[in-house]
Amino acid sequence: MRKKILTFLFLMAALVPVVSQVPADVYRKPLKEVIPDIEKRHGIKITYSESLVKGVDVLYPTWRYRIDTEETLANIFLPLDLTFEKTAENSYQISKYNYYIRPVEEGRKHLDQLLGSCRTLNDWEARKKELRSCILESLGLSPFPKANPLNPVYTPVRKMTGYTVQNVAIETVPGVYLCGSLYRPARGKGPFPAVLCTHGHASSDDMNQYGRYRPDHQYRCAMLARMGAVVFSYEMFAWGESRLQVDPEVHRTGLAATMQTINSVRVVDFLTSLPYVDSSRIGITGESGGGTQTFLLSAIDDRITVSAPVVMVSSYFYGGCPCESGMPIHSCTDKGTNNAEIAAMFSPKPLLIVSDGNDWTQHVPEIEYPYLQKIYELYGKKENVENVHFADEGHDYGISKRMAMYGFMARHLGLNLDAVRDKSGKIDESPVTIEDYRSLLVFGIEGKLPANAVKGEDAVRDVLRSLH
Repeated sequence: MRKKILTFLFLMAALVPVVSQVPADVYRKPLKEVIPDIEKRHGIKITYSESLVKGVDVLYPTWRYRIDTEETLANIFLPLDLTFEKTAENSYQISKYNYYIRPVEEGRKHLDQLLGSCRTLNDWEARKKELRSCILESLGLSPFPKANPLNPVYTPVRKMTGYTVQNVAIETVPGVYLCGSLYRPARGKGPFPAVLCTHGHASSDDMNQYGRYRPDHQYRCAMLARMGAVVFSYEMFAWGESRLQVDPEVHRTGLAATMQTINSVRVVDFLTSLPYVDSSRIGITGESGGGTQTFLLSAIDDRITVSAPVVMVSSYFYGGCPCESGMPIHSCTDKGTNNAEIAAMFSPKPLLIVSDGNDWTQHVPEIEYPYLQKIYELYGKKENVENVHFADEGHDYGISKRMAMYGFMARHLGLNLDAVRDKSGKIDESPVTIEDYRSLLVFGIEGKLPANAVKGEDAVRDVLRSLH
């Protein structure tokens, strides 16, 4: 009897793994094994980084397969927070899901959809009004905060070849200071046109290669001043001297998107308050994250008359920093929006889109630029939007891109391009003095702030709340 019981127990123990096994166990497979199976079934090639698939399992993979290739890919990869993009015939690239970037084709289709709903000028004007209202509301700027005195803090003027430089801080909201440098023509009393110069996220352990201190940034500011413009170079929120008031991490929050927009509007307030500035001629230009600030300010502030966003206007890339895409401006209206449409809100005023072949602006000549031209055609002003594309260049504000901007700003702001040509007639940046970053600081290496300066993210948010 005892022998029979032991035999029965042994048989039951052997059956336990089978009995307890559930479909989730049967159909679970490593993604690394699923991908070759999909390639074989659909006759495609899938490329990916090994780090994306390591240790990742797919539940019920064969049940997710469909006749349509892209339906299969969607069923397998999207639940894993992975995305796919067609790179060639029968070839796909797998990437980690990022909310701020979509497939190129989706950007194209979005623009087509947006164009389809704006067939007349009245349609587009109504769309612009709706978008502007939604963007400001999304940024927490509706109503826009009450303007306080700017209380500018100036450092002594430095004289250069054909221009001067003076560092300035303005109090954009009570207790919050925006630091920058004011470049002015060395000769003449004005009134001069003005240009706002924003910067992107280029950074380095070498502070001379950081933000607005970079040589490429100094070159464009000084050259525009030598051509006859008053230029204000200013920093992103939680960058540069702004970090005397808030931690660097605050830059990667929605607060940065809000504060950078406020700061840009207040820079226009500052420039137009100067007696030697012509308030009817105000331009703006910047690259990358500075390009986002450029087209965003151009869309919401009617005082901007000329705009040149560089390497940033895209229908499918929304900005990798939360300071650009961290507030829901791109979800505005039931159609949504994208950076190309936001740039188009500047129509019909002069707009230069500078693009390159090695980032998310690589398709501008065939996708975003034709869209912009169609919007400008609604006004009969197609000639007011331009695209300069550098197919062999990358994501920067390099010399070729600056040269394109100089000519554009000269034409539309009435600047003197001859003032920066050498004897052979070539535009020459060599007279510009590239300063050490210490020379560009308002509050010095010690970082001595005004007594009323607030500190910390919460303090800045409290200030903003008090202004509504």
